[in-house]
Amino acid sequence: MVKRKKYLTLEGLNRIPWLVHGFGLKGFGRDSLEHDQELSAFHPVEMKQEHSARVLLIDRAPDQKPAVDALITSRPGLLLLVKTADCLPLFLVDTEHRVVAAVHGGWRGTAGRLAEITFDSMRRSFSSRPAGVLAALGPAIEASCYEVGQEVYDSFSRQGFPADRVFSSGQKAGKFFLDLRAANFWLLTEIIGLPAENIFSSDWCTFCQPDLLSYRRQAAEKTRLLNFVGIKD
Repeated sequence: MVKRKKYLTLEGLNRIPWLVHGFGLKGFGRDSLEHDQELSAFHPVEMKQEHSARVLLIDRAPDQKPAVDALITSRPGLLLLVKTADCLPLFLVDTEHRVVAAVHGGWRGTAGRLAEITFDSMRRSFSSRPAGVLAALGPAIEASCYEVGQEVYDSFSRQGFPADRVFSSGQKAGKFFLDLRAANFWLLTEIIGLPAENIFSSDWCTFCQPDLLSYRRQAAEKTRLLNFVGIKD
């Protein structure tokens, strides 16, 4: 991870000259975009984020927040935003066709295989290939800090996720530790077919890192971390 002002970047994506991306730290918000020399030229696009498995392809800024949890664009100048506070921000970058996607990877979206649905939309619309796509997994709550119940375990099981890759035993009966990164890594490699070397990941835990925000640590906190990806003009 590379720390730049009030957000983090991944070195694997920093090498792409036409791409901007970042995972916001605490205190980095919409007004921060306006005061950043590079980002102020972009038009931010925010999702309503309803923990769904819905994805939308856009070529202009919508008039209002779309009720989706993933956005795709090939249009330069649009900045796709994902807000998180324990959920996983996931970016897909088609380096061959200059297409980007921003995915809100909460447990419901992940269990609904939203990363797979998003890539399938990119494949249909832009002929994206797994070998030509990079994935970036931002800061999220680590498995050791994320204990869930039987309902969550069953949701992943119904969608075919391997329990031994995604869960470990919790501290009480009927409780499990969920690894959101591992679940999405499985989707990216085993289902979509991305080479493992095409996937870049942060190891920052939102619950443990004081520079980040965590819903589980600060349930009353209304603000969220702001994550972004876009194509330069």
